[in-house]
Amino acid sequence: MHATVDDNYGSVRVRNELVGRGIDVSRNAVARIMRKYSIRAAGAKRFRVMTMDSRHDHPIAPNILDREFAVEKINQVWLADITYVQTDEGFLYLAGVLDLCSRRIVGWSMTDHIRAELALDALKMAIKRRKPAEGLLHHSDCGVHMRAESIARSLRSRRSRRA
Repeated sequence: MHATVDDNYGSVRVRNELVGRGIDVSRNAVARIMRKYSIRAAGAKRFRVMTMDSRHDHPIAPNILDREFAVEKINQVWLADITYVQTDEGFLYLAGVLDLCSRRIVGWSMTDHIRAELALDALKMAIKRRKPAEGLLHHSDCGVHMRAESIARSLRSRRSRRA
């Protein structure tokens, strides 16, 4: 019977099904038999929120930062990333830009979708608030949202580097 229900039934549901068919059996007896024959319910697949898609054709910048996190002056190196926040109404996506020297969030954006403008809005906020000089190093992962042409254009216009 377990196989006829796509392996989704555990001992409680198998027992209820058997009782429904007129077979009087306890849940413990069903559990014991299922254990003896290594029968287990397939667990539900967990929902995973995807914040990075590295399968894209955008150019990948060299890793100039190379895990050297000691920065002497503000607005020299910014780190950018996207995460998600679960709310009662669903997931919200949060893009942040962190100044590596001060360890402060200098720009952020939050929305219910994960498109390139999410990361771009966070970068624009950081640029507007901090007005970095030429040569800023903008470091992010290889995700498609961080590699969008709109972000590259914004950095090039400020003579900043992407890593």
